[in-house]
Amino acid sequence: MASRQGILFPLTSLYVGDLHPDVTEALLYEKFSPAGQILSLRVCRDSRTKQSLGYAYVNFSQTLEAERVLDTMNFDLLKGKPIRIMWSQRDPSLRKSGIGNVFIKNLDKSIDNKAMYDTFSAFGNILSCKVATDEDGLSKGHGFVHFENVEAANKAIEKVNGMLLNGKKVYVGKFVPRVEREKEIGEKAKKYTNVYVKNFGRSISQEQFYDLFKKFGKITSCVVMKNLDGTSKGFGFIAFEDPQSAEKAVVEMNNQEINGNPLYVGRAQKKSERIKELRKCYEQMKLERYNRIQGANVYIKNLDDSFDNDRLRKEFSPFGTITSAKVMMEAGRSKGFGFVCYTTPEEAAKAISEMDGRMIGNKPIYVALAQRFEDRRAYLSAQCMQRIRHQTMSPPLTTPQFLIPTIPQGPRFYNHMAQIRPTPRWTSQNLPRLNGTYNLPVLPATAYRSTSRPSIQINNARNNVHARPITGQQVPILRPNSKYTANTPMVRPINVSLGNGGDSTNNAVCNSDDKRMLGERMYRVIEKTYPEIAGKITGMLLEIDIGELKALVNNQDSLKAKVEEAVAVLQAHQANKGLTVQD
Repeated sequence: MASRQGILFPLTSLYVGDLHPDVTEALLYEKFSPAGQILSLRVCRDSRTKQSLGYAYVNFSQTLEAERVLDTMNFDLLKGKPIRIMWSQRDPSLRKSGIGNVFIKNLDKSIDNKAMYDTFSAFGNILSCKVATDEDGLSKGHGFVHFENVEAANKAIEKVNGMLLNGKKVYVGKFVPRVEREKEIGEKAKKYTNVYVKNFGRSISQEQFYDLFKKFGKITSCVVMKNLDGTSKGFGFIAFEDPQSAEKAVVEMNNQEINGNPLYVGRAQKKSERIKELRKCYEQMKLERYNRIQGANVYIKNLDDSFDNDRLRKEFSPFGTITSAKVMMEAGRSKGFGFVCYTTPEEAAKAISEMDGRMIGNKPIYVALAQRFEDRRAYLSAQCMQRIRHQTMSPPLTTPQFLIPTIPQGPRFYNHMAQIRPTPRWTSQNLPRLNGTYNLPVLPATAYRSTSRPSIQINNARNNVHARPITGQQVPILRPNSKYTANTPMVRPINVSLGNGGDSTNNAVCNSDDKRMLGERMYRVIEKTYPEIAGKITGMLLEIDIGELKALVNNQDSLKAKVEEAVAVLQAHQANKGLTVQD
């Protein structure tokens, strides 16, 4: 940690923002590693979807290396998008304090982060610089520059405020935190002079509009908004000289009838301010409604396609008074779920206990209390974390985890005590045997045995080999001359535990479905070129780590090269025995 003008931050840690969603740790490492030794690098991702959040942190071993990246690579294009690099400040109070932070507005749309950085870097060291953008990546016309110290910020305000940038006069001032801005807006709202009036019809002229409001005080401007053809739009604005006159006009004229229509008279607002206020009101109304019906709203799914609102109400009406019943529709067709709202939670509880799992039509319906999306997501996340903690805290297995066949030196047998080791590169000496005497990764689903006591039966290579667990769980029996086919289910060795059944969990079992699907995909590709030995080659490939397997399946060239390598090794192995590959 080091200090610059009282601001503490690690001088080897960088924040990299505005990243393209496809940027990965590998790509960032490739980008930054020429500048120096990288100690750690992480792209921040959503914990649920694992999608990139658009920023990353990079830690270098020396300050000079981090400064070199900041000076030479800031705003470079990565995946077609300029990246934004700044010193990482772990303490949020430093960013939120506003010290040395400058706000710029009325920027030309062509000014981006780099152009603004170049403009303001003349006044001092910049910690961060950003032009605000919308969802489409277009400039909103304002931005922020955070200087290293207050002196540089004041100098920038003094020199740039009121200057022309790309032909537009910009405003540069001290950054005001959101809380203070909202407080200031609230004070301004009480002292307004501009009044918005609507719903007075299209027949009132601007002179008549003026006459309606002149009794409340001196009017500085008055306008009725008109269409291109000169007709009135039915609303307008009046600006008074003092706030008292404007407030009096709002109080007395709001809801007054003009030509049979009730007027709306209120403080004139910017569109963004009005949208924000309406959204706030909507969220408040939605929350009040949810609290009012909480415990009385029922969610039903797995509904038959023939269900409509009337039938849903009919089915659930015996349990209480229904205030609303709705089947969710899309393009005129049922989406298979709906909601029924009762007057009391007791009625809803009765409906759930009576109707959940009942056959209606040809389907058993699911009935439960309705939940808000946020509550449902939080509930599922909590369940997932609890399951993960349970698996993490499970007691260690006291018996062998895998029944893994090995390649011994001497007599042929299977060592069920062996641990998984990295798969060696194939040669004619260490090639996995494909006739059932050595590692056989894929087995028929019917090849199972179970027993209540352990035993290992060692037979001739032409006979079956059995490896049986203590608990009597099913384990695969390796049969000679087995090979992979597109319909062969993937079976992997499973955990063995003592006690009352135990709770066997292992990544090897979890990956069995993945390997089965990968095996099916590879088999179809290999079968086109080597139909006679497709099963053998697929079995050999399935010896590879699952991560490498996925990469192979998604890259046809790599898969083809690996298949050719397997065929060559197989041919060399069979040639030593005087057999053909098909044998």
